[in-house]
Amino acid sequence: MKRQSSLVSESALLEKLVQRDQKAFQWLYDQYSPALYGVVLRIVREEEHAQDILQDVFIKIWKNLDAYDANKGRLFTWMLNVARNTAIDSLRSNKTQLSNAIRTDEENVHIVDQQHNTEQPNPDHIGIKEVVDKLRPERKQLIDLVYFGGYTHEEAAEELKLPLGTVKTRVRAALQELKELFKL
Repeated sequence: MKRQSSLVSESALLEKLVQRDQKAFQWLYDQYSPALYGVVLRIVREEEHAQDILQDVFIKIWKNLDAYDANKGRLFTWMLNVARNTAIDSLRSNKTQLSNAIRTDEENVHIVDQQHNTEQPNPDHIGIKEVVDKLRPERKQLIDLVYFGGYTHEEAAEELKLPLGTVKTRVRAALQELKELFKL
């Protein structure tokens, strides 16, 4: 019974949003911005950048409300996907910008973080790669793609021609295994 009332209120909210009701949109922002900000911050890991992206997320939500399909899921789930995809797109565009800041010496490639004028640590130098190399081959391959290659789970699934669920399960198992290896 309680679930139905939340669905009714969600549909009433959506109706007001589609009619471009400013108060409804302000309520939506007030209710959901902290959760969406948390998702974005986990992806981009920089507060100021996450705040900028959050504004972009709500602009996209406002402009694309007609794309939301209640039959495919709840409004909040759709908004989470908008936030996640916007944050990932931002990271990808920053990678493209960073590619101009790559320099090499005889043995190494260095990526310079232009914003803070620092070099990013190389995983090989801090011991992470050695631990990842201890994983089973199928798990290692996924960690290399997702964490060192910057692939999304979907991209990794496509690249390896595996079901998305299999990729997510193997990544989760690999992370658990890494956690155990780091305890040693």
